[in-house]
Amino acid sequence: MMTTSTITIQELNGQVVGENGICRIIVDLASGLTDYEWDSGSCLSGAYSAARIEGGKYVASTEYSEHKLAASSTQMIHDDFGTGCRFSVIHSAELLPVMTQTFWLYEKVPYFFVRVEMEGVSEALETNYMSPLTADAAKGSSAISLEIAAEELRALLVPFDNDKWVRYESTAMPNQLESYEVTAIFEPASRKGLVVGSVTHDTWKTGLKVIGHEGAAIHHLEVYGGAAGEYTRDSIPHGTLIGKTIASPRIFVGMYADYRTGLEEYGKANAVIAPPLQWEHGVPFGWNSWSAAGGELDYELYTHTSDFLKSLHDGGFHHQGTVYINFDSFWTNLTQQQLEDAVRYVRDNGQKPGIYWTPFAFWGNDFDRVVEGTDGKYTYRDLLLRDEQRQILPDLDGGLAIDPTHPGNLMRTEWHLERFVRWGFEYIKLDFLGHGALEGVHFDKEVRTGLQAYNLGMALIKNRLDPKVIGRPFFINLSIAPMFPHQYAHSRRISCDAFGTLKDTEYMLNSLTYGWWMNGTIYPFNDPDHTVLYKSFNQEPTMVQEGRSRLNASLIAGTVLLMGDDFRKEEARIRAEDWLTRAELIKIAKTGRSFVPLEGNTDAASDDVFFQMADDDCYIAVFNYNKDETVEKRISIERMGLPKNATYELHDLWEGTANQSSGDISVRLEPAESKIIKLIL
Repeated sequence: MMTTSTITIQELNGQVVGENGICRIIVDLASGLTDYEWDSGSCLSGAYSAARIEGGKYVASTEYSEHKLAASSTQMIHDDFGTGCRFSVIHSAELLPVMTQTFWLYEKVPYFFVRVEMEGVSEALETNYMSPLTADAAKGSSAISLEIAAEELRALLVPFDNDKWVRYESTAMPNQLESYEVTAIFEPASRKGLVVGSVTHDTWKTGLKVIGHEGAAIHHLEVYGGAAGEYTRDSIPHGTLIGKTIASPRIFVGMYADYRTGLEEYGKANAVIAPPLQWEHGVPFGWNSWSAAGGELDYELYTHTSDFLKSLHDGGFHHQGTVYINFDSFWTNLTQQQLEDAVRYVRDNGQKPGIYWTPFAFWGNDFDRVVEGTDGKYTYRDLLLRDEQRQILPDLDGGLAIDPTHPGNLMRTEWHLERFVRWGFEYIKLDFLGHGALEGVHFDKEVRTGLQAYNLGMALIKNRLDPKVIGRPFFINLSIAPMFPHQYAHSRRISCDAFGTLKDTEYMLNSLTYGWWMNGTIYPFNDPDHTVLYKSFNQEPTMVQEGRSRLNASLIAGTVLLMGDDFRKEEARIRAEDWLTRAELIKIAKTGRSFVPLEGNTDAASDDVFFQMADDDCYIAVFNYNKDETVEKRISIERMGLPKNATYELHDLWEGTANQSSGDISVRLEPAESKIIKLIL
């Protein structure tokens, strides 16, 4: 028996029981099954660990003949999670590799961690599937109980990346889905829910399968390392790990009174294991060229934008005096002299220049083109990622994947980043990063999986742009990229491309509805993409209310606030001069904090109400996604955690009006309109 002030690990009546006063882990030493219980009455029953070994044979902890507590591995721990205990249960049987389940329990928290290891008895193992936690109703009384007889139960599909305009989706049971890295299973009315997800992202892509056969219930939950398919953009299976001992991802399992709190705590747990890349220089404000110009980018547009945004500086469009003027794709339209002149121009305007690069994608058909920075030693044909038959992988988004581990790519990366630093850039948008995480056969034979390769490539970029190396801050932004690993950038775009229409606004806010929690946990900032107030190069002009809604959506995203218009257009200029100088609105973006969704029962759509508590005040953003109809929105203040009959002042930050009210809030919105309201108690 081992105890701390609140944690007990003991073997009793054929069971290993670990508990911290909030949650309890019970491993049955006869069956190899595990039950997880919480003091709220919620439980996860009939759970086990599993793996696929040689020949694809599936082995579960329940198939072993002996299950015992590893007394020598039970120990107290003091780490960045706090004070706790770690203990292991060993499953063994003749002719099977040894399976070890390891659990981490900490004081005063409603979560724990679980991992499984496989150890070969006489030779190395090979596997591309390991499940630390599978729960099935057939193995226990029920798979998951959320304490209440839920009228509605939902599971959250979290995309692996933000490519191809993918959406988050909260799916009502009965149904089935596969999420990536994390999911939440919750009852929308009460918000009670289970949050499960990987907190290690160095090796495995983690899939989470959720199945409900009937009613508001979950009958199968499967959390496993080895996910590969359409959502991970892979055309071949997940890479195999080889070794005498192989470990699965470490899995966070927590039950919460509010699943939103659980997702935020999950984000914080990831940040403990892999600390986010810190940024101490304010929220990035500025402009990105893609939406304004696309492929028609030139020197005149870039410098004109610099002058225009300088004119807005006194109106408050900046954070700590900093505005970035950023090149996107097609900066190669400019000569090197123009680039150097452009950098000097924005610096003279008191701004900072930004650049764009796709480190893991090859564009074009000339495979025999010499790779930059390699002194003619390599062509792109050498660098392209291949499958086990040595065939080049299919293109993704029109580009072919470059092997991040190839020495030619390492030289190429150094060459490009050295130029960007030497030219004076201080911000980089890295795009199409999913190419670097694809499964394939890598040059470095120690690299067995896509995430191992991606970590290697991203670490090189981060280290090369380290302020200690280059002597100045350098902001790293991820565009199309996996959500994890996160520690290589200051921000990540929360969605795929989002331009200026109401449809774009709703799409981006779908990602905020279920991904707000990344802000301030795994990334210092979410990036809502370039904010188009009037017209993107590839779209028709937007209505005034449509443009306002796009700005409001960015203000609440927590946020890299980069504009996306060509301000040589009169209407774009008029809107910017009016809207971007409204101090109360711009102040919201300067906090760098995401608003929280009010509801999570939207299927694949977005919530239309978001809020943020700030001291004694509450900011509320409410949207009408209908371009044709006026709507009346009724907002429950109880759902925001405020007293039901509270009396308060409502300040409309767009209209500059204020009125007193009490109880629920009623908001009238014109077609495509949105409002940001400050509620003062």
